[in-house]
Amino acid sequence: MPRHAIVPPMNVIRRRTMTPEQFLAWEERQERRYEFDGFAPVLMVGSTEEHSDIQANILAALRPRLRGKPCRVHGSDLKIKVGGSIRYPDAFVVCSPRQRGRKVVDDPVIVFEILSESTEHTDLIEKNEEYRVTPSIQRYVLLQQTHIAGLVFARGPEGSWVSQVLDGADAVLDLPEIDTQLLLGELYADMDIAGRTETPSVET
Repeated sequence: MPRHAIVPPMNVIRRRTMTPEQFLAWEERQERRYEFDGFAPVLMVGSTEEHSDIQANILAALRPRLRGKPCRVHGSDLKIKVGGSIRYPDAFVVCSPRQRGRKVVDDPVIVFEILSESTEHTDLIEKNEEYRVTPSIQRYVLLQQTHIAGLVFARGPEGSWVSQVLDGADAVLDLPEIDTQLLLGELYADMDIAGRTETPSVET
């Protein structure tokens, strides 16, 4: 989800202004939505129509595949706690039992983020590290807005963090954690994206 924050010069040492718990209490009183990057609140701002379409397609593709199973997919209305930060991913899958009234999930299994110019550094560098050090997260999927392509990070042997590039509508996104796979084109369905021909489907 797009966001905006003032980035300090490289020679300035950042100091934590609050703890994650203090942030959660503070955010409850705010009219606008914020993330917590481990140091300070970060204001969330609006997204593009393409971003919204891709997010909706992620949810539409995964919900029927997860129906009747213990895992479920959520959008950006629910927070996750990762590596000392509080984030609103564009989508994520959780497989632990439901907890009534829960507002923060600390054990997501798969996380999706949709890249934009304003979020690219945060998603590729900062969140990547936060998700890597969160034991429950097995797969991190980053999706482009301007063309059908993605970058996937997944747990490898001995906890390594292995990357894979996906390019084109026919590229297969394997999600073994939830025993399914998607064709990348499904996540760009009904969008006017360069290079897209048709949106195939994968039977599970």
